Amino acid sequence: MAATLAGAPARPRKLLASRKTRVGVLYALPVVVYLLVLFVYPIFSTLLLSLKNADGSFTLHWYADALTGVNLSVLFTTLRISAETALLSLVFGFVLAQAISRLKPLWAGLAMLVVVVPHFVSALVRTYGWIIMLGDKGLVNETLAAMSIPGTPFQLLYNELGVVIGTTSMMLPYTVLLLYGVMRGVDLRLLAAASSMGAGRVTIFRRVYLPLVAPGLASAGLLSFILSLGYYITPALMGGPNQTMIATLINQQVTKENQWNGAAAQGVILLVLTLTGLLLVKLVSSLGASRKKRSGS
Repeated sequence: MAATLAGAPARPRKLLASRKTRVGVLYALPVVVYLLVLFVYPIFSTLLLSLKNADGSFTLHWYADALTGVNLSVLFTTLRISAETALLSLVFGFVLAQAISRLKPLWAGLAMLVVVVPHFVSALVRTYGWIIMLGDKGLVNETLAAMSIPGTPFQLLYNELGVVIGTTSMMLPYTVLLLYGVMRGVDLRLLAAASSMGAGRVTIFRRVYLPLVAPGLASAGLLSFILSLGYYITPALMGGPNQTMIATLINQQVTKENQWNGAAAQGVILLVLTLTGLLLVKLVSSLGASRKKRSGS
């Protein structure tokens, strides 16, 4: 026992002295430096900037300002629009992913290609496309007018409806990709077994299928919510003054008001919200993996 304890401290030194370990550290060094310079340093710099006053003293004034008045209203607007976007992305993504998962592999691959390829087009170009389609003389209003629907043209731009439509279209590919992977992994024998025991389609969907894909639904919804929190282009172009989100507010504080401290505080708050969402995604994924492992055993 004593010999084992005495030799324990020497083992890490021996490991570090090996050629394979030195080569590994050498390969990892550029990545570590890259992360420190381009990620860790900017984050800590932003955090310090949000805690400094004009004279260089430390203060929490900028955080108090970010959580009161108009800035607090912007935060609630961001959370509300992000939640609406996540919900709609889940609804449409679930229907689309389930339809694709029922196709043969060749047709499913082509359908996923149709879903994913538009995502490679610039978000700015896609946003302008939505502006053209949803305008008073756009395709949507012209089609509704041709159908003699009263109330046309509808106001589909520069309000919350326009922002949610735009952001949902941007988040939909992520949702479909996540849900499609989860749905393709569902063991169809479980559904067949439930059907053979007399369960109806609604019961099979509610008691068997939905619990199996629930972790994927939670992860996809949280991912859409997180990505929507910091989205800038679509809300800025398709929204109005009442739809100002945190990213737009940060841009205004930096470019128009030259208020870097307040913008830094807003950025830290946005970072905390994002990290919280990522932790929830990790937790949901872990719970889903443990549940799948229990069901498999």
